[in-house]
Amino acid sequence: MSTRTDAPTRREQILREAARLFAERGFHGVGVDEIGAAVGISGPGLYRHFPGKDAMLAELLVGISERLLSGGRLRVEESAADPEVLLAALIDGHIDFALDDRPLITLHDRELDRLRDSDRKLVRQLQRQYVELWVEAVRKVYPTLVEAEARAAVHAVFGLLNSTPHLGRPGALPDRSAMAVLLHRLACGAFAAAADGA
Repeated sequence: MSTRTDAPTRREQILREAARLFAERGFHGVGVDEIGAAVGISGPGLYRHFPGKDAMLAELLVGISERLLSGGRLRVEESAADPEVLLAALIDGHIDFALDDRPLITLHDRELDRLRDSDRKLVRQLQRQYVELWVEAVRKVYPTLVEAEARAAVHAVFGLLNSTPHLGRPGALPDRSAMAVLLHRLACGAFAAAADGA
């Protein structure tokens, strides 16, 4: 979802590799030495950037929730005048996340409960705000959906889009562009189907 084109900072490199390794082997299956080696520094050198693995995990999971919410809010500002354009933009933004940040989806599913209570509550709070942006957008496009149905549809579409880590080997899937088009079509179809039954 990021539009940055400059080289990632060392901190961003560490987080990217930590996310990949945690997703592959689990939080407790990865040591700081392995994360350090993945970015070319010693394990103890990581402590110049993070107090420990727990801090990396918190920054990854809180960070992606903040990014999704801020990106959603930006799309609302840019497209609020046209509800269909807004919903399409929200879908595309989440597809970018689902295709480009697959390790974070896996990490969220497996490791959210490892966060401190305060960080876990913050993640949940950010996620609720993100969901509500979508609920409002969906109800503007499909006014026959009551709020509870719209919210259920939004969560179902998130489940669909966030299934990307489970879709098989990368080579077995369509290329990124074709996959994005397919996911967009499926998400739109899900919302339309929900509204048809309302």
